[in-house]
Amino acid sequence: MQKQRWYIADNGIYSKLISVMGKKGQTRMAMWLFSEMRNSGCRPDCSVYNSVITAHLHSKDKSKALSKALSYFEKMKGTERCKPNVVTYNILLRAFAQARKADQVNTLFKDLDESIISPDIYTYNGVMDAYGKNGMIREMEDVLSRMKSNQCKPDIITFNLLIDSYGKRQEFEKMEQVFKSLMRSKEKPTIATFNSMITNYGKARLREKAENVLEKMKGLGYTPSYITYESLIMMYGLCDSVAKAREIFNKSMEEGKEIRVSTFNALLDVYCMNGLPMEAALLFESRSSIGVFPDISTYKLLYKAYTKANMKELVEKLLKCMDRDGIVPNKKFFLEALGAFGSSSAGLNSDSGKAELRDYVMVPRHRWN
Repeated sequence: MQKQRWYIADNGIYSKLISVMGKKGQTRMAMWLFSEMRNSGCRPDCSVYNSVITAHLHSKDKSKALSKALSYFEKMKGTERCKPNVVTYNILLRAFAQARKADQVNTLFKDLDESIISPDIYTYNGVMDAYGKNGMIREMEDVLSRMKSNQCKPDIITFNLLIDSYGKRQEFEKMEQVFKSLMRSKEKPTIATFNSMITNYGKARLREKAENVLEKMKGLGYTPSYITYESLIMMYGLCDSVAKAREIFNKSMEEGKEIRVSTFNALLDVYCMNGLPMEAALLFESRSSIGVFPDISTYKLLYKAYTKANMKELVEKLLKCMDRDGIVPNKKFFLEALGAFGSSSAGLNSDSGKAELRDYVMVPRHRWN
């Protein structure tokens, strides 16, 4: 591109390229582009530094990445045309919240308060979401209080992340209070709002509450999504209502939409967790008529269920299906397979039996993630 007659070095182009390389985990390439940009006569601005910081934060060594991000942040503060903006703070605040560095988050908020920059809804939502996903409820609530004191009104993302965070911690009273506040506000719930509540009630085996949310959702004119059906299937499975889980699965098929493998796996999981490996096997056999192609999770679920039930023939049949689909277990799976077969029969516990299995499953085709 640089050889083209029309090419003119531009901060925007470099900023975008650095950002793309960062998202791909190509930190070295991102830094080479940053160096090349300066060599071409371009002067970095705030947008470029934001992309550089983000690129580092995508690297695997998070401790080093955070240190690098802070060093660039300090450099920006000392460079007139590169002063941090609200996007810079948002990137750093979320990153440190994800890393559970509450002290650093508070330091950045203090720095932000002392600057001429005002935090926005993305600032608060990003930090609260990160804290919520880490189960740091007190810290999340502190940020919510800060948000309210700054007269920043919550949006639907705020409500949804609070509902999900409280739900995952099974703090259902607070979750329900947030939902009531949402219904009184100008914001409207989304399908994700209801899915989150159904999922978390389901995990707590609160069947009636989950069903009430479904009825509330339908009453407000929302159509269940595939995630809604999967949440209901898992909820009934956890509540020992296998027949009801199958009923929900059948209902999703009757709607005429393509059945996703994740929905298929949800019902498989229900059969497996309830000690019904034969029902799981029958469902697996019907995959073609349902129109589902199994993925890695499908095989993992079935393998664990069959070995737990000591069903040698089903395990052997499953391994052949995996071979036919070009899927070969990784080392961890292989060792588990040897252990499972070894416990299932004296013959396969022998060296010859293990060698036969090793030869079978280690055909190099496709590696599991």
